[in-house]
Formats: sequence, C-alpha cells, structure tokens
Amino acid sequence: MTAGKRLRRRDLLPEQDTREVSLHYVIAVLFFLAALSALIALASNRAASGWSREIRAEVTVQVRPTGLESGSVAAARAAEVLAGVPGVKEAAAIEPERAKALIKPWLGDAVLEDLPLPNLVEVRLDEAKPAKATALSEALSEKEIDATIDDHSTWLQDIETSALIIRLISLGIFLLIASAAAAVVGFATRAGLMARANIVEVLSLCGATDTFIAGRFQFRFARMAAISGLLGGVAAGLVMVVIKLTGSSQSLLLALPFSWLDLLVLLPCPLLAALIAAGTARIVTLKMLGKS
Repeated sequence: MTAGKRLRRRDLLPEQDTREVSLHYVIAVLFFLAALSALIALASNRAASGWSREIRAEVTVQVRPTGLESGSVAAARAAEVLAGVPGVKEAAAIEPERAKALIKPWLGDAVLEDLPLPNLVEVRLDEAKPAKATALSEALSEKEIDATIDDHSTWLQDIETSALIIRLISLGIFLLIASAAAAVVGFATRAGLMARANIVEVLSLCGATDTFIAGRFQFRFARMAAISGLLGGVAAGLVMVVIKLTGSSQSLLLALPFSWLDLLVLLPCPLLAALIAAGTARIVTLKMLGKS
C-alpha cells in the first residue's frame, strides 16, 4: 500500500513530454472540427426550420378571370373572399409592378414586355390554426372564382429532406472525428508503453497491477485531451463569434443564423475529449499488458 502511494506521488509519466506536443495539436484540431460541425448543424437546422415556418404560413393563389372580368378585378375579388376564411391572417392581390419585379431577375426586361403576367394573390395564414388548402379552394369555388392554389408543399418537402440530410451528415462527421481521436490516443498510448517498457516491467515485478499502470496512462491522456478539447472548442467558438459580429457576408448569415446560445454546445468538449481519451488509453493499456 505504501509503495502504491509512493508511486502515485511520483508519477510513472513525466508532467511534460515534448514528444506529445504534436498530439496536443492533432486532438485540438479534431475537436475544433467537431465543434465547428456541431455549430454549423445547429445553425443550418435553425435556418431550415425558419424557412419551413415561412413556407407553411404562406399560400399563393393564381386567379384566372372569367367572362369580361379583368385579371386585376378577379384577383382583388379572390383576395376579399380568402381574407374571410377562418385561419387566414391576410390576403392581398399582388400588383402587376410587383409581379414584374419578382419575375425580372429570372427573365429580364425584354421578355417581360411580351409576357402575360399571372394574376396572383398572396395569402398569409394564421400560424396557430392555419387554413387548409381545401378550405381555400372551397371558398373560391362557392364564389365561382377559377383559381389554382399553391401551398408550396414541394418546396417544404425539399427543405425538410435537406435538413434531415444535414443532421445525418453532422452526426457522421462527429462519429468520424471521435473515432479518429480515439485512434490517435490509442497510437500514442502504445508508443508510451513501448517507450517505458522497462519501467512497466519493474513496476510489475514490484507488485503493481495492470489496473494501476493503466490508470496512470488513463489519467495522463484524459488530462491532455481535456486541455486539447478546450482549446478546440474555444477556437470554434471564436470563429462563430467573428462570423456573427462582423456580418461580412449577409448571405452567409442568412444560411447560417448563429445564436449566442449555440456556444453552450461547446461546453462538453473538454469532458467529451477526456472521456474518449481515458477510455481508449485504458483499453489499449490493459490489452497490451495482458499480452506481455
């Protein structure tokens, strides 16, 4: 028991080892990438959720005039009918000039001159209890208004599918980085054991158990990985802060709407790094000592 305490006071492994500087760097980079992928996944999911909410809250209605009725009159009449449907927050006919402005980036001025513009009605739905497309269609049919309703369900499905793919990719990246970190720690543990094979042999002859020796390597690499994980998490957080504060690219901020609360996801980085390193070091050490 006294020998065990003496061994614990004078650690088997030195406090500092210049050979492990590169290992610190590699683990820090791995957890920087893992933390950054987590932040991007959160922001992408938030963006997809926001787009889905906006699409669910909007419906576009194309009105076709009948008889001698003009397109603008038919659209105004359809907007008035739709505004009275329960679950509709607002309905308004889109002015021809605004319709031209929406189409212009795609077709240009030359084509617009000869192009018949559609008569559109923009409908905003109540987010709490949105009206169904069938209810809108029935209301228009009762007033004998010929119209086609587009609830953007195709776009919504594409966005939700993309969000799911982003989540799966982020999970895959995290698992890949975690396995890479475990492999790096495992290699370093093997190298450390081989470099100190004579010390390990003497300790075994003195009665030190495999569990005790494994505990030394486990604590050493867990502490090292915790520091590296902290540095990687801080670096990822700084990148997010710079992007959010500078706002250098509005398109980037639109695609990745970071939130300050996202920084909370970085808190477990040191603990997670330590757990991966400790578990890997313990398994590798016990396995190697068992074979010797």
